[in-house]
Amino acid sequence: MCDTKELQLLRFCLFPGIFLAALLGNGLIITTIAWDQHLHTPMYFFLLNLSLLDLGCISTSLPKSMANALWETRAISYTGCATQVFLFIFAISMEYCLLTIMSYDRYIAICNTLLHAANTFSLPLCKGNAVDQFFCEIPQILKLSCSYFYLMEVRLLAFIVFSF
Repeated sequence: MCDTKELQLLRFCLFPGIFLAALLGNGLIITTIAWDQHLHTPMYFFLLNLSLLDLGCISTSLPKSMANALWETRAISYTGCATQVFLFIFAISMEYCLLTIMSYDRYIAICNTLLHAANTFSLPLCKGNAVDQFFCEIPQILKLSCSYFYLMEVRLLAFIVFSF
C-alpha cells in the first residue's frame, strides 16, 4: 500500500507540471501571435489554432487524472467517459486535419510557387478586375475568374469540414 500511495503522490506532482508546461507554452504562442501584427499570416493562424487544439486535447484527460491521483479513485461516470473520449478524438482529428492543411500550404509555397502563381494570374476574369480587399489573395482572384477552381476549392473545404 505504501508503494501505491507514493506513486499516487508522484502522479499528482507530475501531472500538474505537465499541464502547466503545456498551458504556458501554448498560451505564450497564442499571446504572441495575437499581439504581434507581423504574425497575422496564414501559417501563424494555423499555429494559433494548433495551440488551441493542443490545449483542448490535454485538457480532456489530464484534469481527471490529477483528480484521480489526489482522491485515490479510478471511477468515472459513463457520460463523463463518453464526453472525454468524444472531445479527445475530436481534438486529435482536428489537429491532424490542421497539420495536413499546413503541410499542403507549405508544399504549395515551396514547390509550386511559380507554377501556382502563373496559373492563377492567367485565368480569364468575368466578374470584373477589382479585388474587394486591401491585400491580393489567391482565393479572391479565383472568385473573380470564370473558371471552376473556386468551386472546387469550396467543395474541398466543405468535404474536409463535414468529413469529421
